[in-house]
Amino acid sequence: MTDTADYPEDHTPDGWLSEADIATARSRLPMLYVDAVPVRVDESGDVIAVGLLLRVSHDGAMTRALVSGRVLYHERVRDALLRHIEKDLGPVALPQVPTSPQPFTVAEYFPTPGVTPYHDPRQHAVSMAYVVPVAGDCEPQQDALDLAWMTPEEACAEQVQVEMTGGHGYLLRQAMAHVGRLR
Repeated sequence: MTDTADYPEDHTPDGWLSEADIATARSRLPMLYVDAVPVRVDESGDVIAVGLLLRVSHDGAMTRALVSGRVLYHERVRDALLRHIEKDLGPVALPQVPTSPQPFTVAEYFPTPGVTPYHDPRQHAVSMAYVVPVAGDCEPQQDALDLAWMTPEEACAEQVQVEMTGGHGYLLRQAMAHVGRLR
């Protein structure tokens, strides 16, 4: 899962918890997240490319990741998707999120490895996952170092999958199966 944006300690936007409050909540409640698999589609709507972010993990390892983040209190899921796509891919990514988005799966991240294919050592999180076409110019933002566009086959290849942590590789394969690009 991707961390959310950092704000100065003296200013917390409406709907955001302080670091202490979020740590307390994470230790007691499942957190609601969204995961987005950014894709490029051709004129017939077929997925032709998948965007993967390159990040440095907390332990200094280079990893590939999907767009991901928390849903804030009193925030619609659609708005959370748009906010996180803009946060990670830039303000002119032009995501094509339907008015009433339907997830292709629900991923359950646990702090204990092995309960599900998804792991987040910080918390128990439930994430609704979406394939989101983007039509604009995308640039890595926040803590992302790079954004690589790959064919679905390249993104699902073993050498890329080993770079993905926390179950994002598994989630990506599910997404490509959902859109008919994985056999």
